[in-house]
Amino acid sequence: MKIREVLEYLENIAPLILQEPYDNAGLLCGNREGELKDVLVCLDSTEAVVDEAIKKNCNLIIAHHPIVFTGLKSLTGSTYIERTLIKALKNDIAIYAIHTNLDNIHLKGVNKKIADKLGLINTKILKPVDYDPEIGAGLLGELETEWDAMEFLRHIKAKMQVSSLKYTPILKKTIQKVAVCGGSGSFLLADAIAHSADIFISSDYKYHQFFDSNNEIVIADIGHYESEFYTIELIKELLSEKFTKFAAHCTQVNTNPINYL
Repeated sequence: MKIREVLEYLENIAPLILQEPYDNAGLLCGNREGELKDVLVCLDSTEAVVDEAIKKNCNLIIAHHPIVFTGLKSLTGSTYIERTLIKALKNDIAIYAIHTNLDNIHLKGVNKKIADKLGLINTKILKPVDYDPEIGAGLLGELETEWDAMEFLRHIKAKMQVSSLKYTPILKKTIQKVAVCGGSGSFLLADAIAHSADIFISSDYKYHQFFDSNNEIVIADIGHYESEFYTIELIKELLSEKFTKFAAHCTQVNTNPINYL
């Protein structure tokens, strides 16, 4: 089968038109018409991931994050981006990114995967677009019963495999309504507050942005990589639902550039 068939399937689930203006989802290098061998799924395309693809005989890497966001003026190997692309091209490996277009859908999107891991029900898009309530940024859901606030924070750590998290002061003893956004979600804080969420789980908050909770909501910053880790599992599940002619491998490379002590 052709690489194109896999890409068309993914783009039917998460159309490229749904990506944010700054994004660069889609086929970033390689031949769409090439014959597919196997697929390697990852969050970030790196040299180590390409090496893994070579070892596993995969000629398609499907990543959540695009390795190329802006135009390249040269391809000399002076940066990790250039080196990764050169290695992929030399080994006839296509790299495809499915990023904010996968973030911005509901039932098969990144945030629904987070919600499922945390046990949320009655989910809906936190900030839907005007024309479709099933498309938009973030997700809002509920726990079946109220949780003790600190116990729920420990639940987040366990379920999202977080070694440490940052959070603002606990405002009340229990939590039930939960807002989530994989990746950098500070732009959705006002929407989480407007929907009376007890806690907003996301990442990449700067120091002064934590004050924006304004004693109206708990912000829990769990880290960018950690908030999107299960996207790898999600993409593999989407592929397994449709295809049986190739193997989809989850990367064994931890691409998180941040370490914790």
